[in-house]
Amino acid sequence: MPDDQRADAAWRGSVDDAPGAGRVALPEHVRSPWWHLSRRMLFALGILVFVVAIVYIDHASYRDANGDDLSLIDAIYYTTVTLSTTGYGDIAPASDHARLINAFIITPARIAFLALLIGTTIEVLASRGREQMRVARWRKKMSHHVVVVGYGTKGRSAVDTLLNNGLRREAIVVVDPSKGALEDAHADGLAVVTGNATRRDVLNRAGVATADQVIITTDRDDTNVLTTLTVRQLNPEAWIVTAAREQENAPLMKQSGANSVITSSDAVGRLLGLSSLSPTLGSVMEDLLTYGEGLEVAERDLLVSEVGKQPQQLPDQVIAVVRDERVFRYFDPVVTQLARGDRLIVVRPAKELPWAPRPGTHNEELASEES
Repeated sequence: MPDDQRADAAWRGSVDDAPGAGRVALPEHVRSPWWHLSRRMLFALGILVFVVAIVYIDHASYRDANGDDLSLIDAIYYTTVTLSTTGYGDIAPASDHARLINAFIITPARIAFLALLIGTTIEVLASRGREQMRVARWRKKMSHHVVVVGYGTKGRSAVDTLLNNGLRREAIVVVDPSKGALEDAHADGLAVVTGNATRRDVLNRAGVATADQVIITTDRDDTNVLTTLTVRQLNPEAWIVTAAREQENAPLMKQSGANSVITSSDAVGRLLGLSSLSPTLGSVMEDLLTYGEGLEVAERDLLVSEVGKQPQQLPDQVIAVVRDERVFRYFDPVVTQLARGDRLIVVRPAKELPWAPRPGTHNEELASEES
């Protein structure tokens, strides 16, 4: 079953009643069990050495059954049988080598046995406590982030594009009810809220109210519409991008509060048609949609050196100008001369060239900055 269909199936039916719905799960660095075991053994050894030192430094205050002062071996033996809660007095080794065997072989075996009995319970309790603390810290820092609803093929592609354009993984939260999506997102180092995004409590756990952007990519248009409505109610200022399978549903998503609607079936159909009519044009369009190779479409700031010029005079191929939150085509008379505050939509090489500078990479002065 394709990833989008698998994710879509998880949104239906018993999702709302599934255990753990709305649970926040943060990615973890997985270490070997031997690493955890070695760390615990080192802690135990440190405590043992510390107590032995205390007992031996104050050995004049101790007496054995015969009334003699404690030697170093006596201190080690006393410490080991005490820390292991074994007790002493009923059976006492009579020679030094017997005491050493008890200290370094028998007692560690007892500790290992105790660890096998209670270690699992302690680990579960400690893990839950650590996870709750991590989630609490994450909630305090999570704002101005991006929420991605649905982690199928479209969701993963959207996240890849965000990451390739400089967004930190810590600034992305995935909302998806499926176990497969949870595993995939964690493998990609992303935080996940497990649950149905049409529910307010699930979106609240993802911090939608403080998010800058929300990307909705489930495979059902009705789910996308309801999710868009809920997101817009929780955050009137967020920029919402929604995927639509059918063009006829795009106006409804716009009315529901989406700022931008991408119709997947129409976009793929147009690309297929172009590739059929003109294979070369189809390859160019595919190149523009592929990050990191050949050409790319990007939005950038206007540089001070570019103020007053015509869009056609710039080294980048300008295809549109953003002025006062409106988009003008490069040939529009309104943008014959570029002005401060303009932003440019350009086609340029995916890999930076000296003649196609990216603002900030060469300490260029931006036209939007104070001069």
